Amino acid sequence: MSEETWLIVGLGNPGPKYAATRHNAGFMVVDLLAERVGGKFKAHKSRCDVVEGRLAGVRAVLAKPRSYMNESGGPVKALRDFYKVPDARLLVVHDELDIDFGAVRLKQGGGDNGHNGLRSITRSLGSKEYLRLRFGVGRPPGRMDAAAFVLKDFAVPERKELPYFLDRAADAAEAVLTSGLGAAQNTFHAP
Repeated sequence: MSEETWLIVGLGNPGPKYAATRHNAGFMVVDLLAERVGGKFKAHKSRCDVVEGRLAGVRAVLAKPRSYMNESGGPVKALRDFYKVPDARLLVVHDELDIDFGAVRLKQGGGDNGHNGLRSITRSLGSKEYLRLRFGVGRPPGRMDAAAFVLKDFAVPERKELPYFLDRAADAAEAVLTSGLGAAQNTFHAP
């Protein structure tokens, strides 16, 4: 892989009220990546908090928009434009209802699958061709509304396993940077 900069954006909602919710899985993964880089988030004029550094030897900017999830597009576009990163080196980390809890799926492009954060980003970028790291949070039980489900904290049994799955998702992000999307998919999509 080249020495060019990568942009890894975790999606979530700001503030302590949302910190431990399923919808903030993207923030959680990017927080772990920031620990690996050894950096602290700082406010950026893009309306994102950012950490710049080397992740697995590759220059990376880690970011968390300070907007609410459904308004992520503006800050992500501003950050992408500031660092002049093409969509092919933009990796968005987000929660995914249609994937079992803790599973990781990687892809480039595609629809938003009802995810308001992705919808906002796609609209603002004018492109669907950015990379996605989808962190499975599973489906809501019974007839629970999906929007209510993602704004709830992880269940107690999930919280016990969550650090392992977040670590694995962070490993998958690093693999995309160092080995490329195809190789990372082959490693992390295996059963």
